[in-house]
Amino acid sequence: MLRVLNEPDLLTHAIEELGSPLNLIHPELLKRNIQRLEAIAGSRHLDFRVYFARKANKCLAFVDAANDVGSGIDVASLAELQQCLARGVAADQLILTAAIKNRRLVEEAISHGVCIAVDNSSEVELIQDVCQLLQREARVAMRLSGFEFRGQPLISRFGVDVSDALPFALRHFQGGSASGKLHLEGLHFHLDGYERDHRVAALLQSLQICDLLREEGFAIQFIDIGGGFPMSYLDIESQWTRFWDAHNQALLGLSDPVTYRNHALGLRVEADSIRGEANVYPYYQRPTAEQWFAELLDAPADVLEARNMAEAISHRQLQLRCEPGRSLLDGGGMTAARVCYVKQHPQGHHLIGLEMNSTQCRTGSDDFLVDPLLVRNTKSKNSEPCSGFLTGAYCTESELLTLRRLEFPLGVDVGDTIVWPNTAGYFMHFRESRSHQFQLAKNVVCDEGSNYLIDPIDLPR
Repeated sequence: MLRVLNEPDLLTHAIEELGSPLNLIHPELLKRNIQRLEAIAGSRHLDFRVYFARKANKCLAFVDAANDVGSGIDVASLAELQQCLARGVAADQLILTAAIKNRRLVEEAISHGVCIAVDNSSEVELIQDVCQLLQREARVAMRLSGFEFRGQPLISRFGVDVSDALPFALRHFQGGSASGKLHLEGLHFHLDGYERDHRVAALLQSLQICDLLREEGFAIQFIDIGGGFPMSYLDIESQWTRFWDAHNQALLGLSDPVTYRNHALGLRVEADSIRGEANVYPYYQRPTAEQWFAELLDAPADVLEARNMAEAISHRQLQLRCEPGRSLLDGGGMTAARVCYVKQHPQGHHLIGLEMNSTQCRTGSDDFLVDPLLVRNTKSKNSEPCSGFLTGAYCTESELLTLRRLEFPLGVDVGDTIVWPNTAGYFMHFRESRSHQFQLAKNVVCDEGSNYLIDPIDLPR
């Protein structure tokens, strides 16, 4: 990212040639991040495999990078599955976790021998029907939910409740004709949020269910702990806390707003106090993926008659799997957009219009809370300081690219470039839209030689 920012003329030329916004990616970072997790597991003598969560970014260069280092890939749709197979990813390196699995998707998975994470009885019935039709057997993992943590359930809309896991398995994964048999190979879960202790509790309970299933004759080979490995976009904690202090003061009416029309970002004011939970990613957090993973593996496992979770897993001769997306893409890309206008609103602030829309750097959060970076065009003339908001191309009053008021101490001008750093994980593609018939952003691979190569996802097929 720093190298691209230090080559502003190349960046400007790429946007002129390929359009705005432009997603720039560097797949080598995915390899590095996978290998770091593998080193943590390897030092604890674990059989371990990372499955890259493909839904976090659609670029095929990341599929190739994961395949190059022998990583698995978690696919969540028919297109993702077919693209991975077409890129040469072996079926046993894939797991299908789609929230909605229609017949066409299930047929494709079973035809190629891809393991399917099973969520409910309706899915099981569909898989059984397809197995019968194709005269094939299916590889499945049972997705679990409803784990208990300190006396409270960890609620999820996905998975089979742990209280029903054994009866569910006995109902659906035993008996039947050979042509319709579902082979239960593993257990799977994915928890919302980033709490390490929640994962420890879920893993511990999954291992206990594994023991019960093995007693009933099921050959459980792996446990998959899903994703949610935390990452931090900011290095300095004080930047994060100062922002929230200023924002809270503004919500209480004690200072000028720092967001557009004093948008609360998920919070609310009740009785002169701030309530609720911010609807944004925790852009600063510690520990992050590697340390967090190490602490999970080193957590005590006395109830399993082991010193720690890693020992409990290895003693059972299980493979540990995980499915990170965002954290594997840390440092792997950014989004750049061209400034089209700068105007001052009658209320005093400036509006800086960019050639992009709000879906092109957004997840389910209210805002992207990392400062965008300004890359000046060599022809820029405006050097007057200004303060204002970045606006996008959709024709609505709410079309803000960032809800925070930004300061431009050296000015901003038409033809300048705004760069959104570290957007490869979810921000580029998770919400992108073609409303108004706008073209989707092009995706380019930035290699070590400062070449901008179009990702195969954007090439004619």
